[in-house]
Amino acid sequence: MDNLIANEEIKLRIDRDHIANDLFGNLDVNLRIIRDNYDVDIVQRRDEIVIKGGEASKAGEVLADLIGILESGEKLDPQTVNYVIGLHRKGLSYRENNANGDVICFTHRGKPIKAKTIGQTDYARHIREREIVFGVGPAGTGKTYIAVAMAINAFKNKEVEKIVLARPAVEAGERLGFLPGDLQEKVDPYLRPLYDSLYEMLGRDAALRLKERESIEVVPLAYMRGRTLDRSFIILDEAQNTTKEQMKMFLTRLGIGSKAVVTGDITQVDLPRGKKSGLKHAIEVLENIEDIKFCFLKDNDVVRHALVRKIIVAYDRHERDNPQDKDEV
Repeated sequence: MDNLIANEEIKLRIDRDHIANDLFGNLDVNLRIIRDNYDVDIVQRRDEIVIKGGEASKAGEVLADLIGILESGEKLDPQTVNYVIGLHRKGLSYRENNANGDVICFTHRGKPIKAKTIGQTDYARHIREREIVFGVGPAGTGKTYIAVAMAINAFKNKEVEKIVLARPAVEAGERLGFLPGDLQEKVDPYLRPLYDSLYEMLGRDAALRLKERESIEVVPLAYMRGRTLDRSFIILDEAQNTTKEQMKMFLTRLGIGSKAVVTGDITQVDLPRGKKSGLKHAIEVLENIEDIKFCFLKDNDVVRHALVRKIIVAYDRHERDNPQDKDEV
């Protein structure tokens, strides 16, 4: 019986030659990842992928998902391969869980923007359905990127009249007052990640035109005080660096026909020691309000370089094992 399992063979048909090239990756990097995770040998024979070995069925299920991703027009990279393998180890399927989701919007170059993980798919769905959503998770999980894409989609569909992107003006190790230039020159570098997302999705010229018409605002959080925003899609980024008072101020800016998304990573708080993060406080205060949704993205939702996920896991493990090293905020 063991010999039969060891010689198990699975065959998968492929329709186009370039699918196999994209499937295996540059210098067969994707193929090596699968071989490192499963006891199999994989070869291509004309229009077939042949998998042999003790875990051929498991590797075949992963490869079938990866082929489906390529056939849908998506690109394949080592991060995606590792993510799909991680899903299968939990008994989940990329296709069955619709992890690639519907297209949220298209960039100015025609590239479709989709949720790439199950966590991102749930996050986008809740943004669609709720008026206030918190996206909480580590770096690289697409918290801000998905939120900006949802905002642009709502704006293009005339669901809102304005997009407002805000960040608290707190940096690790420096204050705006010591930076050169006028106020706009001081805050622009800190707001650059928000501009980058807008430029990628809308194109630089279109984004700047909308900014000139005040259809899009990219502002420090302090600029929100005293305002009521109707028919607006409002995003508060890096919310872990708000104080309790700032968070309350932001959440009470919500006007008629508006939607707010708050994003942050509670493991990267830059507030002075002794100041409690407004994001942490909001999780405690608002968790039982039915119309507010908290989406907690995990390390397996990281869609940056594969090393980012490993770094996050290593830091989380270190903090669990060495709680004395963790700053109190």
